[in-house]
Amino acid sequence: MYRIGELAKLSMVSPRTIDYYTKLGLIGPEARSDKNYRFYSDETFARLKRIELLKKEKYTLEEIKEKLKHWDKINPDEGVADKLTSIQHHMHQLEKEVKELGPMIEQMKPKQAKHLYSMLTPQSAAVIEALLILLNKGPLL
Repeated sequence: MYRIGELAKLSMVSPRTIDYYTKLGLIGPEARSDKNYRFYSDETFARLKRIELLKKEKYTLEEIKEKLKHWDKINPDEGVADKLTSIQHHMHQLEKEVKELGPMIEQMKPKQAKHLYSMLTPQSAAVIEALLILLNKGPLL
């Protein structure tokens, strides 16, 4: 269990941020001491890491709160939520890269673009299909 200062130092955010997130309901203390100090758990630390990651992805605190509520309903298993956050982060990065590549590919000759697409490995196509299925978008074909 961590007091606010300990959690702040560990997670590299300010104690004021932790207090603010607590007031917003994004995180919550697990217990209180006799002197009314708030104590936060390892699960809260992991949740705080997820919040900070989503903030870096430019999600608003309200959007983050909704995502956390949704993940809490799906499965309380911390590992699943961490994996979903990680996948979401990677997908966001891929989306940025695809947007950057789009104009370059459009300037290519059709034969060059066809060659470029043929370089996609079957594993890449399988990953894309798996992500689409995960997102309930259905298979590619």
